[in-house]
Amino acid sequence: GVPDKIRTEIIKAFIVLKPEAKADETLEKAIKDFVRHRLAAHEYPRLIEFIESLPMTATGKIIRKDLRRRKEK
Repeated sequence: GVPDKIRTEIIKAFIVLKPEAKADETLEKAIKDFVRHRLAAHEYPRLIEFIESLPMTATGKIIRKDLRRRKEK
């Protein structure tokens, strides 16, 4: 979650695209709509950030603290 003045916290998604995909507002809206129709209204990501790769440990787990630090920038 990311701090928010109105909701206290909102969901932010970090997405790694396939090489042929282009990050733009249309794709962002399509992802939000796709998730919104499958989850509750408070569960879908309000923010989406497209990144090159997820930070991983040697055992293949996502390093979440690196993603949290990234949102502060």
